[in-house]
Amino acid sequence: MKYLVISTCILILSTTSILAQNPSPNLNLGVKGGLNISTVGGDDIEERDSRTSFNAGLFAEVPLTDRFSFQPEVLYSGQGFDIMEIDQDNIFDTNENIEYQLDYIQFPLMAKAYLIKGLYVEAGPQFGFKINEEIDTAPNSDGGDTPIDPDDSYVKDFDFSGALGVGYKFDNGFFLSARYTHGFSSIFKEDTIFEDVDARNSVWQFGLGFSF
Repeated sequence: MKYLVISTCILILSTTSILAQNPSPNLNLGVKGGLNISTVGGDDIEERDSRTSFNAGLFAEVPLTDRFSFQPEVLYSGQGFDIMEIDQDNIFDTNENIEYQLDYIQFPLMAKAYLIKGLYVEAGPQFGFKINEEIDTAPNSDGGDTPIDPDDSYVKDFDFSGALGVGYKFDNGFFLSARYTHGFSSIFKEDTIFEDVDARNSVWQFGLGFSF
């Protein structure tokens, strides 16, 4: 799986490099980042309370016509969900939540359509590779992290999802965006006690960025 992640990164970066060296007049390279509000839900599990984290990455917007563009991206995305909320009266003596944290490198491939100047909608598939998995009993402070050994994990290393969003791009290159992504399949591995449990990633992303 590590080789697959590395190969995919090389492919995306190579494509971006080629586009940068042979740019069209309106090719935009840029950076973006923002807030993640994530959880899991599905037919076999009630939607859990959300985990709040962040996303950050790079993109290349390739214009196809005056109104349509193709935008590949490379993003770090902090995802996961709350396992439970702890009361102050219990043995942990804390009011913190317990979070199940799933961090991914995501590769969205977005088609963008500009409705009017600056205002756009976007949609496309997203390919995610898990890079970290842990339980955090103190998500709002240092400590409390318990990493999950990959050999003991019930969560798949790969996640395929779809993304839908809207945004507004200003004349100076800055933009604001909102995006929702939803998993197309369960996050749990086969041949485990959770193999028949339908639980899918669900993430709201709110952020800003800049096109160079």
